[in-house]
Amino acid sequence: MEILHLHHHHHPLLLFLLALLACSFACTGNINRTDFPAGFMFGAGSSAYQYEGAAHQDGKGSSIWDTFTRIHPEKILDNSTGDIAENFYNRFEDDISLIKEIGFDSFRFSISWPRILPKGKISEGVNQEGVAFYNNLINELVYQGLEPLVTLFHWDLPQALEDEYRGFLSPNIVDDYRDYVDFCFKEFGDRVKYWVTFNEPNYFASEGYATGTNAPGRCSTYIGNCTFGNSATEPYIVGHNMLLSHATAVELYREKYQASQKGKISIIVACDWMEPKFQTVASHKAALRALDFMFGWYAHPITFGEYPETMRALVGNRLPRFTSSQSEKLKGSYDFLGVNYYTANYAQDSTSFPTLNLSYTTDSRVNLTSEKDGIPIGQPTAISWLYVYPRGIGEVVLYISRRFNNPPIYITENGVADKGSLPIQDALNDSLRINYHRSHLSNLSEAIKGGADVRAYYVWSFLDDFEWEFGYTLRFGLTYIDYRNDLRRYLKQSALWFKSFLQKENVTTSPPLLYPA
Repeated sequence: MEILHLHHHHHPLLLFLLALLACSFACTGNINRTDFPAGFMFGAGSSAYQYEGAAHQDGKGSSIWDTFTRIHPEKILDNSTGDIAENFYNRFEDDISLIKEIGFDSFRFSISWPRILPKGKISEGVNQEGVAFYNNLINELVYQGLEPLVTLFHWDLPQALEDEYRGFLSPNIVDDYRDYVDFCFKEFGDRVKYWVTFNEPNYFASEGYATGTNAPGRCSTYIGNCTFGNSATEPYIVGHNMLLSHATAVELYREKYQASQKGKISIIVACDWMEPKFQTVASHKAALRALDFMFGWYAHPITFGEYPETMRALVGNRLPRFTSSQSEKLKGSYDFLGVNYYTANYAQDSTSFPTLNLSYTTDSRVNLTSEKDGIPIGQPTAISWLYVYPRGIGEVVLYISRRFNNPPIYITENGVADKGSLPIQDALNDSLRINYHRSHLSNLSEAIKGGADVRAYYVWSFLDDFEWEFGYTLRFGLTYIDYRNDLRRYLKQSALWFKSFLQKENVTTSPPLLYPA
């Protein structure tokens, strides 16, 4: 286990001083876990395609991401794939020890549908080696006293279902998805208490079907980089089928498993904060419209049973409709709301919008920018769309509380990237990441005091990983991966900062963790 980290025989005071040093001089706000409610869960996140590697090991079937990176290497910034990634598939035990050492309460991971069902369907056979991997992973987490939060779909659809009926473009997906999650609940639900049906269906639909930048890479010809697709209709069809799949999974879980397994189930939707660009009625309305098209697209149906009014008005008959029974099934189909927050945009009313070349990306009639009068909304980072805007995380959770009947909220991703090419010493000394998390946690804590029912916070990401269309050109991890040298793991200063942040519980009152024998 070749990792640079502090072994247990170091003096605790030394650990503490090192962790304090990790703050460099940036730690102005003194925040620690006692600033959050009792029982608040802190975790780190991951996903199967971005982490596991072992793309064709032990009987795993192909996913649309395996295919996409092979057929369209030009759509990945460094032409890379997730074939090997961080090889988490073969190294998860060491990685879980690290998560435990930092002091997190929970680990979020996703199950790769084609690793369990290589052809996507139960009737076509279960891959027992894939099932064994997830059982081993879950058992190791439970043994280490870590709560698993499991995402059932994090974008890696079995290629077989894409080939057979175009995946989420077809209503056929609902039954196959239901069978897949039924298997997962049955197999893993005795130990998994937190389930997520879909990760960021809004990005899966928009980037896979409106801009074509993500798998399966579909968009209209006028968007410019796709062979097939329709940016005006397909994102909405895909989103609709994901919502119906979600409602079906939640209904199944509640009817068959929840009473005995005592878990919770939800969906995760990405939400940027939308700041009105000008103090005008038009800008304020534009900001709310942008939130509807990004977050309300999914949050509104699962809360109220239908799409937001703005979407129905602007998208018209291109937006599918729910039957009354579908609408009833969707209403209240979550036990908490998973929210991924990274950044904010300025929103202004867009007066010029296309009448011919329609797309989900322009339907909201909002012009989103990251600067105003030449000044960026927040500190720029290595990633083009991510500006540091910590106030936004508080604004987002308060907006969700007001708009969607004050649901329990889990922040399931929050994080910032450095350039993948930084020398290792610079990458390990990640003061930007420390500042980012400290300032976001501070704003989140204030929002909780302001009435938002937030119950968990997950860092994205535990390890540096394959970042979709950016490949390995970005590093989001608390842990540095040396891609040139046997994928060695090195804890960054931010990991030590979290170790210090998480240790400051009221040690006198919290009982020791009990490990199963």
